[in-house]
Amino acid sequence: MTEGIGRIALGDLLRRSARRFQNKTAVVTPTSAISFGQLDEKANRCANFLFEKGAKPGDRVATICANSIDFIAVIFGIHRAGLVWVPINPALSSDDRGYILNHTEAVIVIADEKLGHLLANEAGGAPTVLTLGPGFDAGLSTASDVEPDLPIHERDLTMIMYTSGTTSRPKGVMHCNLAVHSTIMCNIGEWMVTRDDRILIVLPLFHVSAHCLLMTFLAAGSTVILHNGFDPGQVLKAIDQHKVSFFVGLPMMYAAMMDHPVRSEVDVTSLRYCIYAMAPMPGPLLRRLLTEFCPTFVLSSGQTEMYPSTMMLRPEQQLLKEGNYWGEPSIVNDVAIMAEDGTLLPRGEVGEIVHRGPNVMLGYYKDDAATAESRRFGWHHTGDLGVIDEDGQLLFVDRLKDIIKSGGENVSSVKVEQVLLQCHLIANAAVIGVPHPRWEEAVVAVIMLKPGESAESWHIHMYCREMLAPHEVPKAFEFVDDLPLTATSKLRKVELRNRFINLFGD
Repeated sequence: MTEGIGRIALGDLLRRSARRFQNKTAVVTPTSAISFGQLDEKANRCANFLFEKGAKPGDRVATICANSIDFIAVIFGIHRAGLVWVPINPALSSDDRGYILNHTEAVIVIADEKLGHLLANEAGGAPTVLTLGPGFDAGLSTASDVEPDLPIHERDLTMIMYTSGTTSRPKGVMHCNLAVHSTIMCNIGEWMVTRDDRILIVLPLFHVSAHCLLMTFLAAGSTVILHNGFDPGQVLKAIDQHKVSFFVGLPMMYAAMMDHPVRSEVDVTSLRYCIYAMAPMPGPLLRRLLTEFCPTFVLSSGQTEMYPSTMMLRPEQQLLKEGNYWGEPSIVNDVAIMAEDGTLLPRGEVGEIVHRGPNVMLGYYKDDAATAESRRFGWHHTGDLGVIDEDGQLLFVDRLKDIIKSGGENVSSVKVEQVLLQCHLIANAAVIGVPHPRWEEAVVAVIMLKPGESAESWHIHMYCREMLAPHEVPKAFEFVDDLPLTATSKLRKVELRNRFINLFGD
């Protein structure tokens, strides 16, 4: 091949695993399975098929797909062809899908069958639309199974992942081969991944977290058990059936599995390592999980702009710290706390969490101003507030935009949410600041009760008075049937702020 001796290219990871584990099962779904050798060949055919359809190295190819083996082959085919992958959440509105397709000037979009017929209109008819299914399979069957001979370099743009767009149009986060590759190697070491591991992935592959898991475990020669979404009963059965050793989920997923009736009927002792992410784990639930579900739990955190994982709260730290601790940086990147003037702050002082390392994004696609803003003073700015304690552990305080300024005091929405989530009546809660004629912003708690539970505002108010300082106690409690979430179950607080903006008057 024409690569240099120091080549770093994501498509190579699958080829190397296929050479070592030709006949070993690479991916299993509830209805099918594929070996490393077969997946490698399918990725080659996909790369060549995309060339036949007019794509050239460097072109953007978008996908709008649910989890499947075909989707995995497409991802590796795009990487292998030197194309730029643009994953799109199928749940986005047609307006947002069309915006991303036009913004990236995608030349091809690959979609599940049910979406394919809608997409040409959304993108103005510009890209070629290919739908997964019989027609796509027929195209692959006649395409060459020989890997394309291409020069691919470590700093080449390989993917544009769009943020969830909670405040405006989503931004396109650009990553290169080096950013992803360096973190994959880091994850294999940090998580002690082996070729004998079997990971169950339920998170959507269009999201950076699931892509990270897929690449990490296939590079290590592990087997991926792939589900299209999370069903607690089906996940529990899959852990038992496939002897899953590794699972990654949100705290609410673990809670749902622990309370599911199937839990008492299955054997989960194959689990040796569990990661939770994207939300804090309540202490009582964590203690129960450690004794009843898996002996090793790790918090892993990051963001689309920093290919994950970036921070880890390690197993030995899990029960030692109270609060939303993110732990210490992974071996691939640095973390620091920065003041507004760019000064790096000592331990114990609150400021913005900043990072640097090879896993930092190249920048925001077609947005030089936002890119420059994100990398002031030579560090990547996360938009998160935190403090590094005396033990070197990072405590997350809040999103900068989610700090509530009430009556001259700063209130951490995250702190109030943590208190609310400890109440046995509450399933989920979001805390926001809304305009108030006296307080500037009033602390408002939007609460979803557990099924079958009931409560009045004064019940929750009295509970909060016992747990919080007076200025932190919400001024109002709004009960809802559900809370708006992103695809990875993060709270979309901007929707709640807009909904309750006139709660205390126009």
